Amino acid sequence: MRRIRLEPPLSVNEIEARYRRARDSVERSQWQIIWLLAQGKVSREIKMVTGYSLDWIRAIARRYKADGAAGIGDKRHRNAGRPGPLTTHQQQTLKMALSAAQARGERWSGRQVAQWMSQQLGRAVHVQRGYEWLTKLGFSPQLPRPQHTQASQEDQQVFKKSSP
Repeated sequence: MRRIRLEPPLSVNEIEARYRRARDSVERSQWQIIWLLAQGKVSREIKMVTGYSLDWIRAIARRYKADGAAGIGDKRHRNAGRPGPLTTHQQQTLKMALSAAQARGERWSGRQVAQWMSQQLGRAVHVQRGYEWLTKLGFSPQLPRPQHTQASQEDQQVFKKSSP
């Protein structure tokens, strides 16, 4: 097995200092791996110490060789992910439509939001996506509690006043 060799832009002491200063757990463990490699440790030893796989140890070493200190850390923090299907303008339009419907006393369901999105996007949108956007914009498909058709308002008021 070949030993991973680093020609680090940082000295072993500087790498150790970064390892000790790191507050993010992912960044800290990656600095530990680089520090151990810089000391000349074999990747199998590092695997036993850190619990990371050999493939991941090699990947971290490649990132450090390619990008230096900038290659270390949790890259997920800077990954915004795939953009949503609705543009900012479409989101605002949907929110205004939901607010207007709410003012009229209408309640939109996830199905209605999905249908609206389908018209806007020109493709089918699953009902679940409609529900997700409904809640994402701060609305909910809740309805008022149903009332019995034969309920008497007077009897209800008497019950409210007399109950503890």
